[in-house]
Amino acid sequence: MTVEIKGAPSGRVVSIDALRGFDMFWITGGAAFFLSLFRLIDTPFFNSLSQQLNHVQWNGFRFWDLIFPLFLFIVGASMPFSISKRLQRGDSRKELYIHIIQRTLTLLILGLIFNGLLDLDFSNFRYAGVLQRIALCYFFAALIVMNTRIRGLAIFTGAILLLYWAAMMLIPVPGYGAGVLTPEGSLSAFIDQYALPGRLYYRFGDNEGILSTLPAISTTLLGALSGHWLRSSFTQSIKVLGLFAAGIVCLFLGWIWNFVFPINKILWTSSYVLYAGGWSLLLLGLFYWIIDVRGWRKWAFPFVVIGLNPITIYVAQALFDFGIIARIFVNGFIDSMGVFRPVFWAFCVLTVKWLFLYFLYKKRIFLKA
Repeated sequence: MTVEIKGAPSGRVVSIDALRGFDMFWITGGAAFFLSLFRLIDTPFFNSLSQQLNHVQWNGFRFWDLIFPLFLFIVGASMPFSISKRLQRGDSRKELYIHIIQRTLTLLILGLIFNGLLDLDFSNFRYAGVLQRIALCYFFAALIVMNTRIRGLAIFTGAILLLYWAAMMLIPVPGYGAGVLTPEGSLSAFIDQYALPGRLYYRFGDNEGILSTLPAISTTLLGALSGHWLRSSFTQSIKVLGLFAAGIVCLFLGWIWNFVFPINKILWTSSYVLYAGGWSLLLLGLFYWIIDVRGWRKWAFPFVVIGLNPITIYVAQALFDFGIIARIFVNGFIDSMGVFRPVFWAFCVLTVKWLFLYFLYKKRIFLKA
């Protein structure tokens, strides 16, 4: 789905595109810019902020651990709008299923290419990945959204989290037993070692492994529930309060669950789903209130430009060095900038990437994978 900030179609929730862009901003180069800036300032406070732009090693939660689940959450939040739009324009359910399959396959293929499929080095090839997980979560969440009502969505979301918790804690792993949540002893790692060919992301398992994809589907379904809430007939004020209330509840439940099933991104634990989902709901509520309720949209335009082509920039920056273009314009003076060089360089590369996306935006070119 695409939209222009000015003259947006009636009923369009621009905040979803802006939030998606905000999320991708950090991957596009925002994190590199702020890390360089924080290192330049080099005070205890800004050094602590730098830590927020790195993943925790195992258990725990930082801002950077929100980026991926927030994207899956937004994928889900968009579903009620995109599906209803297609049905309203006359698409049949068969056409919708074909679209879902085509989109899933496109994401899977892009993910494999992103991981180096064309290198043909299959012994060292990583089959799992970010785009592959997005594809699988989109596929199963879309099928559930297509065939259940809101109550059914909630039941699926909760049931997956409970079943995953039960499996991780009760099914014994050879040599370790049941309920072991270490990198080498978890059920998720055990399944990845024996079921995933090629190279794993870490020694014992994969960040986007097989079993941990199940709770990631719940992350997407949580977003779908928020999308249904935004499409409801309640007033905008009630919608904002509902998103904030749901966010606080999820944060609390995730924090409580953490004591018996630790918040862990690599294992994508059920407590992690709720905790990251809580922050995602709060961010969506904030963006919705600022952009769609208050009507303050101009500031969000840079994020919307990114948010309309997230897969494009994710793949493009992996296959092409945007610094080559940036270097053309700053080569004559950047090396004389001293300690400011890393910050300025990160800003230049980020700007080139955004201008690339802005060109696609003006030409109305969007990769809808």
